[in-house]
Amino acid sequence: MAVTNSSAKASPTTPRKHAVLRSSIGPVEDLESYVKADWWRDIFNANYLRTDGDVVEDPEITESEIDVFLQMVDVGKDTPTLDLCCGQGRHILELARRGHTALCGVDRSHYLISRAKRLARERGLEVTFREGDARKLRFPDDKFEFVFLAGNSFGYFESAEDDIAVLTEIRRILAPHGQLLIDFTDGDYLRTHFDARSWEWIDKNYFVCRERALSKDGSRLISREVITHAKKGVIADQFYAERLYNTEQLRQVMEENGFSVLDAKPMSTVSKRNQDLGMMAQRVVLAARSSKAQPGARPEQAPMRRVHVLLGDHRKQDIVKPGGTFDEDDYHTIAELKKALAQVPGYRFTYIDNHDTLIDAFRAQLNKIDFVFNLCDEGFNNDATKELHIPSLLETLGIPYSGGNPQCLAYCYDKSLVRGIATEMDIPVPAAFTVAPEEVTFISFPLDFPVIVKPNFGDSSVGITARSVCYDIGQLEQAIAKVREWYGFSCPVLVEEYLTGKDISVGIIGNPPESYLALPIIEEDYSGLPEGLPQICGYEAKWDTESVYFKTLRSIPADLPLATVEFLHASCTKLFQRVGCQDYARFDWRLDANGTPRLLEVNPNPGWCWDGHLARMAEHAGMSYAEMLGRILEACAERLAQTGQRAEHIRAA
Repeated sequence: MAVTNSSAKASPTTPRKHAVLRSSIGPVEDLESYVKADWWRDIFNANYLRTDGDVVEDPEITESEIDVFLQMVDVGKDTPTLDLCCGQGRHILELARRGHTALCGVDRSHYLISRAKRLARERGLEVTFREGDARKLRFPDDKFEFVFLAGNSFGYFESAEDDIAVLTEIRRILAPHGQLLIDFTDGDYLRTHFDARSWEWIDKNYFVCRERALSKDGSRLISREVITHAKKGVIADQFYAERLYNTEQLRQVMEENGFSVLDAKPMSTVSKRNQDLGMMAQRVVLAARSSKAQPGARPEQAPMRRVHVLLGDHRKQDIVKPGGTFDEDDYHTIAELKKALAQVPGYRFTYIDNHDTLIDAFRAQLNKIDFVFNLCDEGFNNDATKELHIPSLLETLGIPYSGGNPQCLAYCYDKSLVRGIATEMDIPVPAAFTVAPEEVTFISFPLDFPVIVKPNFGDSSVGITARSVCYDIGQLEQAIAKVREWYGFSCPVLVEEYLTGKDISVGIIGNPPESYLALPIIEEDYSGLPEGLPQICGYEAKWDTESVYFKTLRSIPADLPLATVEFLHASCTKLFQRVGCQDYARFDWRLDANGTPRLLEVNPNPGWCWDGHLARMAEHAGMSYAEMLGRILEACAERLAQTGQRAEHIRAA
């Protein structure tokens, strides 16, 4: 196994340093031409709280606004209430502070929803927060009795038809005669009073320069913000737009879409910073009631989703499993799956596990399948190298399915490829090198011991055992030989620095950047492992029921600094999109001696079993196994509906 300095250079232990600051694009003649249709996807982050913090982070302003809102509507403290486009939750949290219950907040921004959840925890307030699009709300009909949109959140979308879609969804989820309150910028005032150019210091380090202009048709105010750090330079150059309504225009739109307007009042804002208030300066609060009558006979329920659950074939050999076949533990896992899926409402499940008749079975059911729940992580014919063959077959037959597509599964089966993608994205990975199949002798060695040896291709920790951790050349050669015994000489071998920090996993259900849930981060608890054994979660921990690893390891909530958690969530959502994960995924990391997370693997279609890592994360989120599976199915159905595939007639409850 010849490893020279040129052919086996170790990866750097820190990511490459690319410029993270933006430069301004300079003078712009037509602001409107620079506004993206979906500008709202990216703008509501930490910079938003910096530039608008004089209003949206001032509790006195929030309290006074809530006072106005409550004067205009008739709601009790137990009225089911939704704060739509809630941002960091300032209004709904103020209601909770005043003793209101049955509260929920929805916003598109993952950053702001994460902040809202953190604030609720810190203050001991009971509010449910979730991510979502105001045009497609994931609530059943008649769910709330009061819905409000505060802080100029109405009018962000490029098309006026989208504003109507928002009102339509609100009316759907409002109970009969439920109340709606909208706090919007006074369009007539703003058209004649906006500052074409302004600048202000946000704090001692940041200042913002703004440009504004009306759109060509005069219906929207176009804004540009260049946010600059005094020492670091420009950190953001962003454009956005807001549709301008006056009171009579919005009244007419609402009455045309099933609301009766009850009252409208002007509302002014005074900021302690007392500089450019922009669209927050002069607003109108409009209260209305849904004209939806009490229901008579209940409408027919939406049709059941027809979902085929695809599993490994228990009749066939599976070399990954101990003994090479399905055992009692596997059958118990399948039984727990079926029991949990039976608790998920709105579905009719058919189970398929005979791979010899797979193609014929699907062809016979083509018009009776909404989508396939692909849980066949064993691969076609229980061959892990053919895991991507399953979605390939389904795509060939034109059948929608859950989880990663063939390209995604191919990417993530190759550990070295994922490391390269991560490095390109400035995501840290352990120092490592690969040993090619033809290399049989060491000439030089670019890493310090200890190291860990892994097959470059594969999953389920096959080929990774306690003996994979090596402390000298002799152990390294034996470990590489063992991998080749498992996989043959054609498989490259990955040799990584052995990290001993927290061994953590991050789970995501949903489809970033739209709607997704980041589950609580877990770490492996090695406290019960006998001293002297390497602290790894390898093959023994996952498959060998007689192993000390299997008997002692457990997953617990990870105790991590907030900055580390935010870095992990941001990195995982980027990787999710970059490699093409769909519906759910798990990301495995290990901290180095300095506490820096370093990516080990990306797992699309991660283990779905009742006692696996994903289920443990869901449990720490207060979610049952059935609820976890339901969330994955819901994520798949939403994605298929958005892409125009089957299941588009289903609305998730």
